[in-house]
Amino acid sequence: MRILFAAIAISIYYVSTILAAQSREVPQHPNIVIILADDLGYGSVGCYGASPSLVRTPNIDRLAREGRRFTDANTPSSVCTPTRYALLTGRYCWRTWLKHEVAGVFSPLLIEPERLNLASMLKKHGYETAAIGKWHLGYGTGPRTDYTKELRPGPLEIGFDYHFAVPSNHGDVTGVYVENHWVFGLRSDRLNPAGVGKNFNGKPYLGLDAPQRVDEEVMPTLTAKAVQWIEERSGDKPFFFYFTPVAVHRPITPSRETRGTSAVGPYGDWIHELDLSVGRVLEALDRKGFTANTLVIFTSDNGGVNKPTLPSDETNAAKAGLAICGPFRGGKHDVWEGGFRVPFIVRWPGHVPAGTVCNEMMSLTDVLATVAAIVGEDLPPPHVAAEDSYNMLPAWLDQPYVSPIRPDMIVHSADGNFAIRRGPWKWIEGTYHPDTRPGALRLRADQFHPQLYNLREDIGETKDVASEHPEIVKELSQLLDLYRDRGYSRGLAIPAAR
Repeated sequence: MRILFAAIAISIYYVSTILAAQSREVPQHPNIVIILADDLGYGSVGCYGASPSLVRTPNIDRLAREGRRFTDANTPSSVCTPTRYALLTGRYCWRTWLKHEVAGVFSPLLIEPERLNLASMLKKHGYETAAIGKWHLGYGTGPRTDYTKELRPGPLEIGFDYHFAVPSNHGDVTGVYVENHWVFGLRSDRLNPAGVGKNFNGKPYLGLDAPQRVDEEVMPTLTAKAVQWIEERSGDKPFFFYFTPVAVHRPITPSRETRGTSAVGPYGDWIHELDLSVGRVLEALDRKGFTANTLVIFTSDNGGVNKPTLPSDETNAAKAGLAICGPFRGGKHDVWEGGFRVPFIVRWPGHVPAGTVCNEMMSLTDVLATVAAIVGEDLPPPHVAAEDSYNMLPAWLDQPYVSPIRPDMIVHSADGNFAIRRGPWKWIEGTYHPDTRPGALRLRADQFHPQLYNLREDIGETKDVASEHPEIVKELSQLLDLYRDRGYSRGLAIPAAR
């Protein structure tokens, strides 16, 4: 009898072990990987129209082939910090203290530690979390971040388990990486600005007593860190990986592996560097067996640099035939569509239909509400959190839905110039923040007056029709004021668009 009980006990043990192993192999929720490129314009990759004779993006194109490509995905701002804030929190950034431009190198943490965001929400659902790449959302609480001290609060205080980053921008004056709460490799609090040179704009580096970044090695370094983090996942828990490459932001510094590989000069090489990084992340997911249960989102923080009258590597690439921002007017910094329309690709095998295209208007602000729907998180009321985020999951999965899911959308230029889209219409308020620099006022003077465009008929924003449709101007200007005054836009009962 004791032998029988022992045999039964052993059988129960092995069955429970197998069941536990099976439950570890397939987490209840999908892994989520967000790849947020920097300054990548709509027309700069193959699946959005770039000719392979100019640039080649096989890995980004693979995502489109295996997933769903959106043609009307928009960043909430035409510069990076506001978009990064909105993507993570589901809230327009101009509702914070940052009303125009971007956070400075020494700015405090922009995301309040108590605010709902993607990392904190997913951590609550058992996710492992990491943020690797460009951060540009600030550290600490003081008036000026001291990089010789502990950088707290930071990403770890808002829900990330691990953080490795370029603190602000590629080429910023810190000249270092940050890992978790400290400058990576910091040896002391001594500064030696004279001993470490200058950044690409000629500004002296801080001279921190730590390993200095080498611009051409930043993308390979961040990619290696990304791959390492993925390789270290056991599969026991789902993971959320927020990967933010510095490409294709200036300085344009392709590595030895991609230098000279495109037909449009260094800027094309830099696009190749981004695509190479994406490929290595996808290969890591493949090697670990994670691909089938991983949602991958690829997009950009704003449109590409598109200033054809100014000499630059981007201008040279455009002259060689690359339509950096596709068919859209303007680019980064601008209130025109080229500043907001970006590539947006979603891949989730077995859920997102492969090789499909969706024309539904969406904002990167909508990522939070959509991911919340995926993991079964009920969002708080809109006056509490995710103030401007809409659930786009039916459009992502190609399920039946009533279009438009998002009735309207606010976008915001680097200068604090608001615009609102609704139906075919885009109304540009034409104002700017009082602290806007004189150079920007001169460069973008044609953007600082009220304008109305019918994007359905005029995607290039060539004809201002405000005088022909005063009723539309009144409706949209009042709606913009309502959303600003209320403090949120999600769920407000608004009449149907004309």
